[in-house]
Amino acid sequence: MALDAAGISHSGLRRTRLSRRRVLVSGAAATVTLMGSARASAGERVVVGVMGLQRGASLAETFAATPGVVVKYLCDVDAARREKAAARLEKVGVQADLTGDYRRMLDDREVDAFVCAAPNHWHATATIQACQAGKHVYVEKPCSQTPQEGVWMNAAAEKHGRIVQVGTQRRSSPPVRDAIERIQNGMIGDVFAARSWYHNKRRSIGRGTVADPPASLDYDSWQGPVPRTPYRTNLIPYNWHWFWDYGNGELGNNGVHGIDLCAWGLGVELPRRVTSTGGRYWFDDDQQTPDTQTVSLDFEGREIVWTGLSCNGHGSGFVTFYGNGGTLEIDADGGYRVFDQADALVAERPGTAGRGQEEHVANFVDAIRADSVASLAAGIGVGHRSALLCHLGNIAQRVGRSLICDPATGAVIDDTAAMEFWSRDYEPGWEPAV
Repeated sequence: MALDAAGISHSGLRRTRLSRRRVLVSGAAATVTLMGSARASAGERVVVGVMGLQRGASLAETFAATPGVVVKYLCDVDAARREKAAARLEKVGVQADLTGDYRRMLDDREVDAFVCAAPNHWHATATIQACQAGKHVYVEKPCSQTPQEGVWMNAAAEKHGRIVQVGTQRRSSPPVRDAIERIQNGMIGDVFAARSWYHNKRRSIGRGTVADPPASLDYDSWQGPVPRTPYRTNLIPYNWHWFWDYGNGELGNNGVHGIDLCAWGLGVELPRRVTSTGGRYWFDDDQQTPDTQTVSLDFEGREIVWTGLSCNGHGSGFVTFYGNGGTLEIDADGGYRVFDQADALVAERPGTAGRGQEEHVANFVDAIRADSVASLAAGIGVGHRSALLCHLGNIAQRVGRSLICDPATGAVIDDTAAMEFWSRDYEPGWEPAV
């Protein structure tokens, strides 16, 4: 597989253990032992370790329910969350080793696949180190926290020959795949625009104070590759999404799902121009990312527009495609409706409760067994492109102007201030090395 200038690849059993080890390890160095894991072949079991047990607890259940998969480790830097996830897995007959140090999973030769569901600022670091350690990776969306990290992740997957799936699970949803196929087969004609929405009535996070972290939380390890700052009372477990050091706002949090589908259906990759409007319109609190935002991505003949509201949940729909022969709407659960040019309903299909998660995990496991990057529904190349669209929208928001981009790489042209956000600072000793 070859990588282009943006680092984008264009190549196309439940386990029951007698005991669990409960380990809390303070501190996390940036170096890992480079040990290859045994490659699973067709019909063999796939052993998995899961890092980050807020989102990861659900993923661990799905992996455990996938035939031939063993969940060996549950990892989180919060001991209370580890115990909660362990209890959840025990209800479905799974007892896993517990750890606060992700390196235990990387150093274990028995582990074939590493699942990173930690906060966004961990995605690239953990994925790169897992590839170096010979593990295949399932990494949650957005795959990176900055554009540069996505480039490095592509390079790491290529260099170490690892299979890396990004958690935009709707790409594996049967009704969504059917909808996209209908679009690509011309059911609504020449598609020239796509719109996506995410509306939610979130609460204010208020004003936090500097304090000692909870006794169960290893805050230093939680920060990992990010430069150290004091613990604040309104950051963890979820509000980190709204701080630029750790998250990517609603655009990177939920917007990436819709934008990913928009790009897929339109058949576009990287834009020529990006504009973002909005800001902090509602709550006066510690949040840094917009609570109201509209992003426009221009692909010279195709357009994606995403709108996010964090303070008003009214509104239906998720993604809509507009063609010169009709319209196709996709709901958040993957169900869709097709309308002709006279706006009459001509086809529809209901969605699924899991939104493709079960199928997405199965696709990843099947790709490992087949040793086939090409069979991934959302490989790191695809995941990087979709995350990059979100990153560019946030960069445009932060600099307060439209961006003109190189459609081959996504890099911003003749704008030094904008390109300052292409990467970020790291805690000394944590700089990624592919």
